Amino acid sequence: MPTNQYISPLSERYADHEMQRIFSEDTKFRTWRRLWIALAETEMELGLSRDGEPVITEEQINEMKEHMDDINYDVARAREKEVRHDVMSHVYAYGKQCPKAAGIIHLGATSCYVGDNTDIIVMRDALYLIHVKLVNVIAKLSEFADVHKDLPTLAFTHFQPAQPTTVGKRACLWLQDFVSDLEDLEYVRDSLKLLGCKGTTGTQASFLELFDGDDETVSKIDPMIAKKMGFDSCVPVSGQTYSRKVDFRVLAVLSGIAQSASKMSNDIRLLQHLKEVEEPFEKNQIGSSAMAYKRNPMRSERIASLSRYIMIDVLNPAVTAATQWFERTLDDSANKRLSVAEAFLACDGVLNLCANVTDGLVVYPEVIKKHMAAELPFMATENIMMDAVKKGGDRQQIHEKIRELSMEASLNVKKKGKDNDLLDRIAADPAFGLSREELEKTMDPKLYTGRSSVQTENYIRDYVDPLLKKYKNELGDDTEINV
Repeated sequence: MPTNQYISPLSERYADHEMQRIFSEDTKFRTWRRLWIALAETEMELGLSRDGEPVITEEQINEMKEHMDDINYDVARAREKEVRHDVMSHVYAYGKQCPKAAGIIHLGATSCYVGDNTDIIVMRDALYLIHVKLVNVIAKLSEFADVHKDLPTLAFTHFQPAQPTTVGKRACLWLQDFVSDLEDLEYVRDSLKLLGCKGTTGTQASFLELFDGDDETVSKIDPMIAKKMGFDSCVPVSGQTYSRKVDFRVLAVLSGIAQSASKMSNDIRLLQHLKEVEEPFEKNQIGSSAMAYKRNPMRSERIASLSRYIMIDVLNPAVTAATQWFERTLDDSANKRLSVAEAFLACDGVLNLCANVTDGLVVYPEVIKKHMAAELPFMATENIMMDAVKKGGDRQQIHEKIRELSMEASLNVKKKGKDNDLLDRIAADPAFGLSREELEKTMDPKLYTGRSSVQTENYIRDYVDPLLKKYKNELGDDTEINV
């Protein structure tokens, strides 16, 4: 049902439910409670005491765990209207459910303890989901490249016909970009560190106060929290927040994926114009409201459109990181809420579309052959020249003759709209000493694709197959596109 409120197309049209769940308010607040439990457990395990008595008890920890997921949102919302502070509102609400633990929740921490650590956890979880989808796009592209590794097709430089390649080799160019993105993703994801619990300016002064100046004990807080939250470590130094360059590094990975996806989608759009390769088109799909015959590359266009959004969005964390003042400013918060989540939701949508398109690409070999035949005589001229020299011709004279005849044939195509008749012109010229039948032997496109087939085969065998074997448990991700 239509509503009278704005609803983001990223959630309504593009991103899957799982990515939306990762960036949901419920995930955020549940993670806050897990962080508060991790902090309280750490303080208890490190022996935090007052007058020889423990400040935090197992009973309090158990009470907090009991209400870890049943968040009383109504109490938190009502409290936030009064105090205008989301973290303290949730501390208050959690305390209402855990009266025995109310006094020790958030002990020694700042808002960034739950806020920033949650952001890192959420981004890491989202990168794991992106990883699964990227692996599946790579698998589908690899299969397509392998099937068509021997099919010759015109290559293009400057979108002008150039020395032939194969359909599979071209797909390997797309494939290699995505593999590079996967490597970048893994590096950034695996190097993510929690902020930890470092206090208002990152000095952990509040914890030195809590633990009576015991530096050795305070130094154990971050490693223990990291372990409890599934991380290897926390950042060694910080202000009140983790460096906002982290957000840029993460979104730069998503931008890289967007660049690869956009490049592939642009190539597919051009190939669909040439009627050589076509994205999937469903039985009842409508290509145009006016022109019923049209089969527009709508999904590839959508890939390009969303990718552009991601590539521009990466400027947000770049500018935010560059403009932070000293140990903390708050001009990052509103921007982060939008830019990080939306980049992931958009990237999720892009990869859903990429998986759909690459899984159903349609190739038209006869059209490819027709386009090849129209241009191949020009590309075969070097071989023809060598054959003519073997027949006793003068290399320099033959070169000049081929140049002249090529120009004439080209004008015949461009000005008169006729077929390429270069071979007929060469056969009719006694200087070459070659029959039409001999010239036809030079018209096998496979003579001009070089090592395309071997390169494709080797790349898939040596690089892609080991990667897919490594991540075999991630294969088979079924994604659907909404529109």
